Amino acid sequence: MTDSFDLLILGSGPGGYVAAIRASQLGMKVAIVERERLGGICLNWGCIPTKALLRTSEIYHYITHADAYGLSVEKPSFDLKKVTERSRKVAGQLNAGVKSLMKKHKVEVVEGQGRLTGPTSLAVTTAQGERQLAGKHLIVATGARARDLPGLAADGNRVWTYRHAMVPPAMPTDLLVIGSGAIGVEFASFYSDMGAKVTIVEMQDRILPVEDEEVSAFMAKALAKQGMTLHTGAKVSDVQPGPDGVMATITGADGKGAAQRFSHVIVAIGIVPNTDGIGLEAMGVRMDRGHIITDGMGRTNVPGLLAIGDVTGPPWLAHKASHEGIIAVEAIAGLHPHAMEVTNIPGCTYSRPQVASVGLTEAKAKAQGHSVKVGKFPFIGNGKAIALGEAEGFVKTVFDATTGELLGAHMVGAEVTELIQGYVIARTLESTEAELMATVFPHPTLSEMMHESVLGAYGRALHI
Repeated sequence: MTDSFDLLILGSGPGGYVAAIRASQLGMKVAIVERERLGGICLNWGCIPTKALLRTSEIYHYITHADAYGLSVEKPSFDLKKVTERSRKVAGQLNAGVKSLMKKHKVEVVEGQGRLTGPTSLAVTTAQGERQLAGKHLIVATGARARDLPGLAADGNRVWTYRHAMVPPAMPTDLLVIGSGAIGVEFASFYSDMGAKVTIVEMQDRILPVEDEEVSAFMAKALAKQGMTLHTGAKVSDVQPGPDGVMATITGADGKGAAQRFSHVIVAIGIVPNTDGIGLEAMGVRMDRGHIITDGMGRTNVPGLLAIGDVTGPPWLAHKASHEGIIAVEAIAGLHPHAMEVTNIPGCTYSRPQVASVGLTEAKAKAQGHSVKVGKFPFIGNGKAIALGEAEGFVKTVFDATTGELLGAHMVGAEVTELIQGYVIARTLESTEAELMATVFPHPTLSEMMHESVLGAYGRALHI
């Protein structure tokens, strides 16, 4: 027997479950298929639990530097088991929240391994046996998994992916982090603040290579000042795990290699889309290196079949997946939503200090032929930042010199992951420097730096 629905969704991460909710709001009968836990990697093993860990390390950093605030704390310590238990509890709470949302919106949750049997149909292997589902449309939202280092699979003992790093069996003493994207830098920041000696190796010529070059340079100095060792333009080879640690050879930009011993290794070199083994090849779905090719509405080349989130193109971010899900469902419903505009998607790194950005870097803006005006304002010029004891960082804005269009914004420092949304809204509204200059920012706040950076691009900064 086949059960029929208006929409089938394969995968319940931030793309899938949000798409299910929006479809229900539009009157569709929806089924969502999940093989593990509702909420996907982001909620259970990614975005949320890592922020819980980072909050712990942030508080621990403040405790160990309490004297700077006129406070006295003697012999601070931590219980690693309790730290990870708190993180898992946070993830569990949100997982339960998604279950409630599915029930509230009358979305049928099918627990099991799904496989496409047609462009809009699924066979799901459940604990009770195989179940056949058919829909008018089907959205693939199966996400991605960590990429292993070639020739070395993570074992969870000495060699970790992000999943292992969130539930460590022991506290690393000497930690090697391979890859300096957001995931790598966040874990480096967490473990460094908790007392580990951290080494980061990045193949590109700078850390956080997708960020503006000035942000990357600032972060390199900040992390080095915290005691981390950074190798850029470098690679790791001959990784040999043992019972007491890991030997690895780091070859620098000069071509010289040296073997070093570490207690643990975190591999953070990217993702692999979960597109294998779910029947896409038989459907003739167009893909690029495993990622499903879609248009701005999430549609594939196969009628009725859509895809969202990490199984599609970059950026591979939870909030991008959620927005793609809404666009895809509204397109199915005939509401004519705006197509996905990836340059309006903010990127955030929740390290210490934080990094946030949206739009084009200064270099990319120039490469695209823009004549630019650039504003930059330092945290040290902001009263709230000084009062917080967080006076390191800056806000940078990039404008088109002819039209005044805000091409990009780049921030590094305390709480910038919360501040960046102001610039995201400005880009969505197609604001120019005129509207941003005319906006009143509250005092004293960190957000005043956003105003000052805009003013600075036009030679009108007030506090520097």
